[in-house]
Amino acid sequence: MSKAEQTRQFIIEKTAPIFNKKGYYATSLSDITTATGLTKGSIYGNFKDKDDLALQVYTYQSKKIADGVDQQLNQHRTALKKLFAFFDFYKENFKNIAASGGCPLMNAAIEADDSLPFLTPKVKRSFTLWRQRLISILEEGMTSGEFKQHISAEHFAITFMAMIEGGILLAKISGRGKDLTIVLDNMKEMVDREIKI
Repeated sequence: MSKAEQTRQFIIEKTAPIFNKKGYYATSLSDITTATGLTKGSIYGNFKDKDDLALQVYTYQSKKIADGVDQQLNQHRTALKKLFAFFDFYKENFKNIAASGGCPLMNAAIEADDSLPFLTPKVKRSFTLWRQRLISILEEGMTSGEFKQHISAEHFAITFMAMIEGGILLAKISGRGKDLTIVLDNMKEMVDREIKI
């Protein structure tokens, strides 16, 4: 990694929690220079503008979550274990997610939809990939005979995404991680009842 790439990565990593906590719109150049210890010139020497930095920060944050989920899933062979590992990722990482300002996908989705159209395509893509990943696991389970054949993988994937995001939101606002645990445990019960053979 070149010196310029290292500097860009440093700026992204230092500002990611600020963008996630304060929001992309509300994060100021002063916040960015304070977090990095760099000058305005250094920031804009590495990024075209604040929107460019925001896009790179979002890419970094969404990739970090996707990589964490992949690492969890790669430890398992069966679709059922992969699905439960997907849920467990959020249970095991909730404290870190909450400490960094909540789910960066949800935070960016809310903000991009209302006021940051340049970010919307990237956020949509993240949610599409997330949905496709869940659909793939569910279809794998149907093919392997672990899951019922008549289920709608897409309907369950969307339901699971909404439950995870809602659980994170409730747990973060209440300050009670167990709220997310309740949601995730109920999701496993749903799988046992409605999906698993």
